[in-house]
Amino acid sequence: MSSPSRPPVQARPAVHQLAGSLIREVANSAMGRADVLPFWFGESDQPTADYIRAAAVQSLDAGETFYSQNLGRPYLREAIASYLSRLHGRPLDAARVGVVASGDTGLMVTMQLLLSPGDRVVAVTPLWPNICEMPRVLGAEVVRVPLSSTEGRWHLDLDRLLAALTPETRLLIVNSPSNPTGWTIEEAQVDALLAHCRRHGIWVLSDDVYERLVYDPARASAPSFLRRYEAGDRIVSVNSFSKAWRMTGWRAGWMVVPEVLADDLAKLIEYNFSCVFEPVQRAAVAALEQGEPDVARLRAELQSTRRVLSEALRALPGVEVPEAGGAMYAFFRLDGFADSLDLAKRLVAEVGLGLAPGAAFGPEGDGWLRWCHAVSDPQKLLAGVDRLASFVARHRPG
Repeated sequence: MSSPSRPPVQARPAVHQLAGSLIREVANSAMGRADVLPFWFGESDQPTADYIRAAAVQSLDAGETFYSQNLGRPYLREAIASYLSRLHGRPLDAARVGVVASGDTGLMVTMQLLLSPGDRVVAVTPLWPNICEMPRVLGAEVVRVPLSSTEGRWHLDLDRLLAALTPETRLLIVNSPSNPTGWTIEEAQVDALLAHCRRHGIWVLSDDVYERLVYDPARASAPSFLRRYEAGDRIVSVNSFSKAWRMTGWRAGWMVVPEVLADDLAKLIEYNFSCVFEPVQRAAVAALEQGEPDVARLRAELQSTRRVLSEALRALPGVEVPEAGGAMYAFFRLDGFADSLDLAKRLVAEVGLGLAPGAAFGPEGDGWLRWCHAVSDPQKLLAGVDRLASFVARHRPG
């Protein structure tokens, strides 16, 4: 007698249908290969500063291994509030701050806080893939408004974005400086978007992970929605210790929300990860209180390595590298190579060059490649460009 048929074992459809990371797909194909120059992940090649690591070690030695408050220890929330108050030139209450286990986690918790199935989300793209997939986990719809490469720079069509922000829209997502393009929003654009979102009751999720990593030395940070916050505004800022403080592996970040949401945020933190490990919180305080010289050095390094890489890439035939205002990436394309995933895999296989395929950041990114230039030795970048040049010489169409 045959057994009755049973439904397949799989996750619910919204999860099963999520796209996997194409960056990981390329990187996993070459993990462990000593001959590959890897520029695919968005992180510095230098370890976290010693005083930050020492704070975590001291905390471990003191036995601080117990649960802490859902929203983070008061000393860290106060340190974050003080830091943001200095950075943006206006007071920010620690009651609005929640400590989260990475910026990535903060983005997901924000979606859980604000989105319901069927909600409309508008995002400026191309964009780090996690951000556009998270709303889909919750059954929301994502409308993409792409940047364009115009006159050698990344450009936002503000009128197109405003038109996409219909009264039915629940959430606008802006990442500036942007991963992968480095596009950085302008002050006037922040004002126009915020006025429009206030008028229609649209939430703004500002992904501020790269806000300190701007190339203009006259600016302390990128133009900010958070700086314009007024009581009653629907603004959530998500940030991370990963980039500006070289703490990618620590998985530590924060959120700033309207104070009325703090209790609900604490519930979601409890149900997602409970709390952040206290030695990590001690390390985060050290980063905020002692890290400004290192942030300044990193900014100068990125400005320099961006210039070195861009000039070397532009010297190759058929390469387009639009200018950008910040972050740690060159987003570029080669004439004649439209399939970025195939190109990234071929670069790894043939010349040992590890780059992220532009398709990982959405359909508007296909045909482009992302190169992380957060390296301590610019010669690494030039060695990578030499490998790219040899590939282009071998395969350039025509």
